[in-house]
This record gives sequence, C-alpha cells and structure tokens, in this order.
Amino acid sequence: MKARLLTVGNKMPSWVQSGFNEYYKRIQPMLSTEIVELAAAKRARNPSDANLAQYREQEGQTILAAHATAAREQLWVLDVKGKMLSTEDLAEKLADAMQQGDDIALVIGGADGVSQEVLAQADVKWSLSALTLPHPLVRVVLMEQLYRAMSINHNHPYHRGN
Repeated sequence: MKARLLTVGNKMPSWVQSGFNEYYKRIQPMLSTEIVELAAAKRARNPSDANLAQYREQEGQTILAAHATAAREQLWVLDVKGKMLSTEDLAEKLADAMQQGDDIALVIGGADGVSQEVLAQADVKWSLSALTLPHPLVRVVLMEQLYRAMSINHNHPYHRGN
C-alpha cells in the first residue's frame, strides 16, 4: 500500500519540515508515503466570496488531476465537517484499504477549504479536530497520526493507547 499526501501549498517553515520529516522517515518501512505539493491559487488582497469559491474550484481541479494519475487510490479528504476518527479507527481504515489492495490519497486543501467536487468524490471525509488548525501544523499532525496508526497495525510499541 502507498499513501500520497496531496497538499495545497508549499514553502513550509523549517519547524514544519523538521516535524514532518521525523514521522515521514519513521513510517516508510510500514507505509510507503509520498508528499505531492500542489500550487495554491493566486489570491487577491481582499477576496470576495466569489473569489474564494473560485480559488477552491481551481485548487480542486488540481487535486483531482493529481488523484487521477493513480489507479486504485481511495480519496481521503481532510474536512472540518468530516467524521472524527480515533487513532484505532484510523488504523482499522488503513488496514481495510490494505486488505482491498488500494492505495490512498490524503488531501489537505488550501486555506479556503476544498471544492464541492473534491468532497463529492471523496471516499472518506475525515476531520482531525473540531479546532481550526493551521495548514502547516496539519501536515505534522497527519503524518504523526498515520505513523501511530501504522504502529498499531504492525504491533510496534509507539502507540500506548487503550
């Protein structure tokens, strides 16, 4: 199984790269992981609601184009209105995808969210938290949770939960 993180935006601060890289290195033996950084839409200084919708649509097309390049890849979209999962639930979902022989694409949308088209095509809509988190921090939290879930699936002692 392979996981691709389709993330809108690049040029992350060094602390994000450091945290992300730590878990990225750790997870590779358990889950081949790749990050695909997608260009964010160029934003106006004071965008209108119509501008924001246009940015989501433009970024959504980029996300779906990146997803279309892979065969048998489930689309998991991080969305504030998505379902919250425990780490154990995440481990089970990952195990199910592996069992089915599917890869996964995990989408971290742009600053204004993801388009309705991306949400409509999502196999999983997942909320990391009811809190609003900055996109750079989401990368680190997502990688840590993937690593933790895979450690459960591989009987690794990292996860000391229930």
